Amino acid sequence: MTLKSLYLILLKIPRLTNLQSLYSLLEISQGVGIIEPMELVDALIKEGWLKRPEIIKAFRKIKRKDFLPEDIKDLADLNEALSIGWGQTISQPLVVAFMLETLVPKQGENILDIGAGSGWTSALLSEIVGKKGMVTAVELIPQLKEFGQKNIAKYGFIKKGNLRFVLGDGSEGYQLGAPFDKILASAAAQKEIPNVWLEQVKIGGRIVAPCGSAIRLLVKKSETEFEKTDYPGFSFVPLIEK
Repeated sequence: MTLKSLYLILLKIPRLTNLQSLYSLLEISQGVGIIEPMELVDALIKEGWLKRPEIIKAFRKIKRKDFLPEDIKDLADLNEALSIGWGQTISQPLVVAFMLETLVPKQGENILDIGAGSGWTSALLSEIVGKKGMVTAVELIPQLKEFGQKNIAKYGFIKKGNLRFVLGDGSEGYQLGAPFDKILASAAAQKEIPNVWLEQVKIGGRIVAPCGSAIRLLVKKSETEFEKTDYPGFSFVPLIEK
């Protein structure tokens, strides 16, 4: 096996936390030295990023490659953020798994997905909320909204009526669909979560959104009270506003 071949194979292996994890993800065939990476979803489960059965099921059904530009579809199993054009990215699978596990989406819920981009997280959420739920995907960049909507159409969620894709300023939320059970954002507010998001989520609801270099969880306890938890060490594209 050449050094280049080994490098290309290792690129397909998710980020790992220790050497033991590396050995657990590699299967070395005797005599020929072939290394086969574990399937990405299985790796995310093994490493503890994916836990809830409904989220795991969605990850297995909604294929990341269906939300990538044609020239990088072969990188779908790479556990990295990838450029999708217009200065935006499709998030790292590990990060999406963590955010969804923190959001705790459930069947029948009304969820707002801000910065929908490629449409991948919106499709995952639509699969989870099911026929009785609703996902509102909001994207500010017209070309990206068209790209994301085309990708989502492969799974028929818009036709089924449990997803709508809106061209708009996500920093303003989406008043026509409020109140929401959950709000997810995939772009970072630089200082604080916009007040309008706080208003548009139900009491008992959750907001999961990047804030600076952290993922922030807000649980709405009352009209004026929120329980806040920050998970530092993440990087996102900034939230674009009009």
